[in-house]
Amino acid sequence: MRVWGLTGGIGAGKSEAARVLRTLGVPVLDADQVARAQMAPGSPVHDAVIDAFGTGILGPDGRVDRGRLAAIVFADPALRTRLDALTHGPVMATLQQRLDRLAEGGHPLAVIEAALVFETGLDRTLDGTIAVVAPIDVRVARVRARDGVDEAAVRARIAAQVDDDARRARATRVIENAGDLDALRAAISDLLVRILSGA
Repeated sequence: MRVWGLTGGIGAGKSEAARVLRTLGVPVLDADQVARAQMAPGSPVHDAVIDAFGTGILGPDGRVDRGRLAAIVFADPALRTRLDALTHGPVMATLQQRLDRLAEGGHPLAVIEAALVFETGLDRTLDGTIAVVAPIDVRVARVRARDGVDEAAVRARIAAQVDDDARRARATRVIENAGDLDALRAAISDLLVRILSGA
C-alpha cells in the first residue's frame, strides 16, 4: 500500500480536498483529528500539555481550548516546537496502527491529512505528498467566512505557517485551489488517476 500526505495552509482547502478523496474511495486519516482525540482529559498527552502550558488553556469543560492553545503557540515558534514534541510521537503511533489495518484490508492507497507534513518531517516517510495551495487573499476570505474571525488574526496564522512557495518546492504534487469546488474535484480526480497509475 502506498501512503501519501495531504497538506496545505489554513484556508487553502486541504480539508475539502480530503473530503473529495474520501468520496472517491480513498481512505484519509486525519492527523489533526487523532491529535484532538489524544488530548482528551485524563490522557497522557492532555496531562503533558497542561504541565507544559498551564491550566489557562483549559475551557470550562476541562478540555484543552484549541483556540487558546493556538494563540499561544502561533505567537512563539519555540512553544509550537514544544507542543509538537509532546504530541507528534503518540499521533504517529496511532496513525501507523490504522495504516497497518488498511494495508491488511488490501487498500492500494491511503492518505494522511496533516497541516504539518513538512515541518515534522513526516514527508520523509511517505511515498509522496500533495500540497493544496491558494492565493493569500482567497485563503483569508475563506477563513473569515468560515470562522468569523478578523483579518489580522487570519493573516497572523498564515504568517506562522510554512508559505505556499515552500510547499510547492517540497511537494510531489501541487493542487492550485483558487477556484470553486467543481474545479477542486476535477483536479483531485485527475491527480488520483496519476498516482494510482504511477504516472
